[in-house]
Formats: sequence, structure tokens, C-alpha cells
Amino acid sequence: MKSYQKLTTAVPQPSACQVEEEGDASTPAGHGQLAPWWVGSGLLVAAVLLSTVTVWVLRQVSGGWLGPTPPPKCLLVPESHRFDCYPERTVVVTQELCESRGCCFIETPPLPGGKRGVPWCFYPPDFPSYTLESLNQTALGMVGLLVRREKAYYPQDIERLRLDVEFETDTRLHIKITDAANPRYEVPLEVPRATKRAENPIYSLDFSPDPFGVLLRRRATGTVLLNTTVAPLIFADQFLQISTTLPSRFLYGLGEHRSTLLHSLDWTTLTLWARDVSPMESFNLYGAHPFYLLMEEGGDAHGVFLLNSNAMEVALQPAPGLTWRTIGGVLDFYIFLGPDPNMVIQQYQQVIGFPAMPPLWALGFHLCRWGYGSSNETWQTVRAMRNYQIPQDAQWNDIDYMDGYRDFTFDPQKFASLPSLVEDLHKHRQHYVMILDPGISSTNPHGSYWPFDEALRRGLFLNTTQGQPLIGQVWPGFTAFADFSNPDTHQWWLENLQQFYAHVPFDGLWIDMNEPSNFMDGSQDGCPPGELDSPPYTPAVLGDALSAKTVCASAKQKTSVHYNLHNLYGLMEAKATASALIQIRGKRPFVISRSTFPSQGRYSGHWLGDNRSQWKDMYYSIPGLLSFSLFGIPLVGADICGFSGSTSEELCTRWMQLGAFYPFARNHNTQNEKAQDPTVFSPAARTAMKDVLMTRYSLLPYLYTLFHRAHLQGDTVARPLFFEFPRDVSTLGLDRQFLWGRSLLVTPVLEPGVDTVTGYVPRGVWYDFYTGSSVNSSGEMLNMPAPLEHLNLHIREGAILPTQKPGTTSEATRGNPLHLIVALSQSATAWGDLFWDDGESLDTFERGSYSYLVFNVTQNIFTSTVLHASSEATEVTTDTLSIFGVREQPSKVLLNGQEKPFSYLHNQVLIVSDLGLSLSQGFSLQWL
Repeated sequence: MKSYQKLTTAVPQPSACQVEEEGDASTPAGHGQLAPWWVGSGLLVAAVLLSTVTVWVLRQVSGGWLGPTPPPKCLLVPESHRFDCYPERTVVVTQELCESRGCCFIETPPLPGGKRGVPWCFYPPDFPSYTLESLNQTALGMVGLLVRREKAYYPQDIERLRLDVEFETDTRLHIKITDAANPRYEVPLEVPRATKRAENPIYSLDFSPDPFGVLLRRRATGTVLLNTTVAPLIFADQFLQISTTLPSRFLYGLGEHRSTLLHSLDWTTLTLWARDVSPMESFNLYGAHPFYLLMEEGGDAHGVFLLNSNAMEVALQPAPGLTWRTIGGVLDFYIFLGPDPNMVIQQYQQVIGFPAMPPLWALGFHLCRWGYGSSNETWQTVRAMRNYQIPQDAQWNDIDYMDGYRDFTFDPQKFASLPSLVEDLHKHRQHYVMILDPGISSTNPHGSYWPFDEALRRGLFLNTTQGQPLIGQVWPGFTAFADFSNPDTHQWWLENLQQFYAHVPFDGLWIDMNEPSNFMDGSQDGCPPGELDSPPYTPAVLGDALSAKTVCASAKQKTSVHYNLHNLYGLMEAKATASALIQIRGKRPFVISRSTFPSQGRYSGHWLGDNRSQWKDMYYSIPGLLSFSLFGIPLVGADICGFSGSTSEELCTRWMQLGAFYPFARNHNTQNEKAQDPTVFSPAARTAMKDVLMTRYSLLPYLYTLFHRAHLQGDTVARPLFFEFPRDVSTLGLDRQFLWGRSLLVTPVLEPGVDTVTGYVPRGVWYDFYTGSSVNSSGEMLNMPAPLEHLNLHIREGAILPTQKPGTTSEATRGNPLHLIVALSQSATAWGDLFWDDGESLDTFERGSYSYLVFNVTQNIFTSTVLHASSEATEVTTDTLSIFGVREQPSKVLLNGQEKPFSYLHNQVLIVSDLGLSLSQGFSLQWL
């Protein structure tokens, strides 16, 4: 058996294709061939030798308690590079079990807290893998045949694999490995098809023929991005595994989990299997996003997406290295070369789809709780908000509005006035959103509940292996589960919503419990024996079984078995729901979903689930929303003030300040806890909450423009600092602050009992959002005053932010005058833009029904240029221009050549008011 890590560029004929992709003959020595990974440097060799000697000494001192000395080939593998050969978590790995798989066995101490650390059982360098038997050019790349001559240790090993490589764009590579002889399940996701081969890719690709491995490099730097020769490729029917080294430890993504934004590579396993559980560390949560972003040394970035919807785990280790482990489908990888992190996310969304443009009202403040108890109490909360003139765009209801928790009903006693409440909301230019669950009550007398009867008649439920509706239990009691993989279910869903809309004309929908959640494990009858519910390998899912608190993996759906489709359930429901809303209302849909999968942003936003009223939960919401920015779901937020437990006035005030800068801002509370909407607190706290919401509403033009850029080209809205400062290593782990777009830095207070906050201010000039006072940072942590009523916001030099006089709804705000805030750079330049339309119509950009303005400052001249105009822009005026960083007091200001009054403040802020200019008109303003 050839040494496992030996890598060569000498691939089977024809190889001209590879030479073309690998670069010219001037490639520096060492870039065309990879040395064995365990002897990559003298230090590593020394460490290995020291480790070997240490093990030998320990064995002598301990009298052999560590067992027989492992073979030299095993001792050569450093601990950090030991790739797990026995990942089963319910088994205590013994030497006998390990060696039965042909692997190395060396015991090591567990990590603190009992966490699994260095694998005891790991692959030796010569473990058998696949051989690249042939490689041929295609119009888009290459096709190859991989052959395994020695079976691996999982059943139904697939001996012959097809390798497809497509050089789709200069920055996107597509590598797919599947069964060469038989079709396999593949994710039914629409992806772009390349029509021609990339001409100047910024990557080069090599293969190791025997054992098979992929080596991907960045041309400009020679950085090795993927090296899959470090562990064997395993491809059995229900166990697919591939490992790689990573070029750095700065890895992000791989959701949905509660963790820091920057993942730990210290033997961390991240499981992807949609699960209803209150967010907690270390477990698989509501959604599945098999995508990671990695920052390389020097500030370049790349991303990797595995298009696979089966139960999966990703094992991270300090090599640094990563192992993908999934139990079905195919290995379908997209690699995005950036080279900066913003471009990586744009390239990812070019594959999965750009997010939908939300209606403007979706960006206002939303209020909800489980336990209003009645429509009248809900109405009282809305009236109290209006009485205090606190901004609110949408009022929501949780499941207590339903009759017996049944979808498409409302309680005829407690919520009798619900239609009147919705009518009143609409009169005040507000909106109504209600919850829906996918579990349909199955115990009503025949003929009394149309949603169940009709779905049963049409055959639209998930079925057992016996062909009968699978019955689980959710809020209404026993339930059947709608099969959203069936297009006929989408029509039934629409018809139910149309009937309910005739009574309660809702504006948006909140789809919950769509992992799908089940209060039972599997069904009322359990799950049948077999390879789907009891696969040869079960990833590290919460509950240790695929059916834990969900339906049986063997359940039959129209498109495939639930084993394959589970992680897609929320996506498919969101797609049906968005489509129904468009057909019912004829306007942009607003959907918030708990379970998500790549491409979800095309149909819905997401909230981070059933958090708690605790300070740590408030902190964790920031890495949560930033991760979903990476996943192409910019409309995201957490339950402000916490869902479960009882909040405090201080916590809720601080959380309202942070939550006012969630892209999706909703305060939500559970039943049997005291109310936590802004009206119930002391005058001081209530005022602080109102003020920060007013600040949000003033920034709606800027926020709306960010969402336009997300919809158009995949820009992020809430953004990690390292996206803008990728070469500043101090930003790579920051997740207690974030940016809106490029230019607005949010530094919230995340601890109790403090009146200051420490935040990182990247190099450059930053201006206080409220006053225009500047700070010139060298890239440092700064301590900022943060009394309870204050949220620190800073504008980056060189930005122009369109703001507006805030109203109590987004509709009221959009009619108010604009206030443009200019933050001059040190070279006295600035740039900004504004997207403006009617805020709700479908496809306004695509139809040309919008206005788009660009603002620019150079040489003391501000210009507003209308690049595209629509009638809505004539209804709004630009009233005020505030210019931060004007170093000397002007002698005069000219608006379109005419002198204009102005004021100049001691902190170098120039203010010109009463402009009265239509947004549809370009203008220039000069100061001398």
C-alpha cells in the first residue's frame, strides 16, 4: 500500500487539463508537490520525536499500563493530525475494536469536562483508500473514475466512484463525487449550470492518484486551501467521509449552533440535523447550513459548501483540519475563492440564490408574546404603544390565538375581536403576523376540520412505511405532518390560507415547529426497524437517534424518504408559504421560519429560536445573527429581552438597544411571565427603549438600501468587523460588536451593572453617530461611556448615511424629510447611496419602478446624483445635510450655486438645513 500522504501531480493520462489549471512551469519549488504532512517542518519532526520518546518513557515508568507499543507508523502521526477512525459516540473504543478497522490505537487523556479530545483510534498513513484510475477532460473541467480495491468498514461500500470537476468561474470550483454505477439521492436545489469553462481561475488543482486526494491552492499566494490526502475517502451507502487540512484556524459558519462566531478547532464536532431544542451550546439546533468561511493568513478568504441534506457532522481539529461526515446523498462541493470575505458570501449566494427583498414594514419593530390570552389584551398592548408614541410596525400572535391550537382557526371566545384588531392595525398603517405549525390536528370528527380531511383525501401527509399518515403529537394533540415536498401540498396550503385570510387579513406568517418538531420520538407507534431509522452510523445528534423529537427517518414523502429530506422541511414550507402570500396579497411576502437550509433567504427570514432572558443569551445573539448573514439569510434576529424566563428592566433596556440593530427586530415573550414590551417599564427605561427605536427608524433608508444590495448581489446587512478589515487580525474573533453594512459600528452593552463599554475601533477616523465628534483610532480597544439610556454607534470615515425623521411606523417615516449624514475621510471624501421604492410591490428593481441615488463628496463639494428615478421619489424631500469632519469653518455655503445659511459646531460639524429639495432632483452643495 502506498504511503497515504504522498502527493504528486503525475495523474493518469490525459493530464493536459491539469497542467492548464495548475499554472506554468515557473511555479516555485514546493508548490507543485506536497511533502508528507507529518514532516512539514523541522519543528513538527522534533515534536513527533519528542512525543514518541515521551510515550516510550511513560510506558516504561507505568509498567506498561498504556498497553503494547503502537507500530512506528502510528507514533509518527502527531496528535493534532490524528483523524478519527472510530467516531461512534455510544461505543467505548477498545484497541481490539480499533484494530479490527485497521487503524492505530493510542490512548490519550480526555479534555477538561469530559469532552472528547484526541481520538484514541485514528487512521495510519497507509490506510487503504480510492485510486484515481482515469481522468479525462470535459468542456467544463474533468471527469474521473475512482476505484477502491479494499473494502472499508461500513456496509455497502461503493467500489467505483465518478469524479466530476467543473471550473465554473474564475472564483468558483465545483467538485462532485458520486456512485459511478447507480443514481443516488441529490438535494433538489436549483443551482446555476456553468456553460463554459473558467478562463483565468485564481486557483490551481492537483490530484494524488494513489491514494486519491485533492489539493487546491490559491494561485496568488500558493496557499493550500484543501488537502484531502490526510485521511481516507470513505464512500459507503450510508457513510460518506472526507477530510482536509485547513490553512488557518479562523473558521466560521457550519450552522445552526450556539457558539462564538469563530469556531474552536480544539476537537469540536458540529452536528447538522434540524432539531427543536432551546438554543444551547454543543447541540444541533433548528437549521442545517453545511457551509464554512475561512480566513487565510494575510487576509484572503475562501468558502466551502457541501450540497448535502442528510444528517451530518463536521469534526474540527487543531491540525488545523476538518472532516465532513454524512450518512447519505453525494459529496457535492462548491469552493468559493473570494478573495475577500464579502466576495466569498456573494459567490456562495450566486449558487444558492440571493435573498428576497423584504417589504419596508418588515424592517420596523415587531411585538409578540405567547400568552396575551385574548385579542382584546393584544389590542390593549398595541394601544399602549401608540399612547406612548413608541414605534411599532407589526403586532403578532403566538399559538394562543388558535382554537384548540389548530391551524387556520381562531378562538371564537377569547379572540372573537381578532378581525377588528387587524382592521384597526391596518387603519394605523400597521401589520399583523400570526404563527402556523406544520402539524395538522388529526383527531377531529370527520367533516369538522377541513385542513385535515382535505389533506387526507389528497394524500398530502408524511406517510409511514405502511403507507398510512404518520401520526405524532404537537400542540393540538395527535397530528399528521404536511408533506411540503409535494407540489399539491403547496396548493392545499394556499387554499387554507385563502380561507383564513377572508376572516383575518394577515400580512405575514411565522412558521414554527418546522424541523419538524414532534413531542414524541418518531410517531405514536415508534419507528420500524431498518437502516433508515437505525443507520450503520448516527451522527452526534441530540437524543442519539434521528427520530428524537421529530418524525421517523423512514417516513415517506413525495420526493424521497424523510431520511433525505428532513433538513429541507423548513425550506420547503417557507417556499410554499411565500408563494401563498404572493398569491393572496399580491405584495412582497414576509415569512419568518425557525428551521432553515441553504437558499432559505429567497423565501424567508429567521429568528434564533426560544432563547432565555439572560445576559449570555443576549451576547450569543450576535454571533447567531452574524452567522446567518454568512448563510444568505440577512433578515434575522433574536427574541429581544429573551423568550423564556423573566427579564429585568436593565437587561431588557440593554437588549432593546441591541435588538434595535437586529436586521429583524422583534420583542417576544413566553406565557406565564411578566410582560416585557416597552410600555410596562419605568419612564426612564421606556424612554430609553423608545429613543433607540426612533434611532432605528431614522436609519430605515440606510437599512433598506442595505437589503437592496443583499437582494441584488448578496451583500451582508449585519456584518462582522473582519469583513471590512480582513487584514486586521484583531477583528477575526470579534463577536460582541458588528457593523451595519460597511459603515455603522454597533457596540452594545452586554453585561449588567456597568456604565461603560469596551469595544474595538478599527484603524481610521470614526464619528459619533449622535454628535459627529471624531475619534482617530490606531486599531485599538476603547472604553466608551455607556449610561443605561445610551447605545454607542459610530460612523466610519468616508461614508454617507441617508436617514429620515422617524415616525411611529415605517409608513409614517417614509413620508418624512431626509437627513443625509456625511462622514468625511481624512482626505475629505465620502460616498453613499440610497435605494427607494414604494416599499411593498413585487420586483420593483426588476421592473424599473424605483429610484437610486448616489451621494459623493470630493474637494468640498457634495453631489447627489439620480441614476434612476420613479414617481415615489417626488414625494420625499431632502431637508438637512450634516457633514462631519469639516476641519475649518466655511465662509459660505452654496446650494446649486446659491448661497445658503449654515451652522458650524466646535466639533467640526457643518449643518445645512431647510434644503427643501425633491429626492428626484440631483443637487450640489459646496462649502468655501
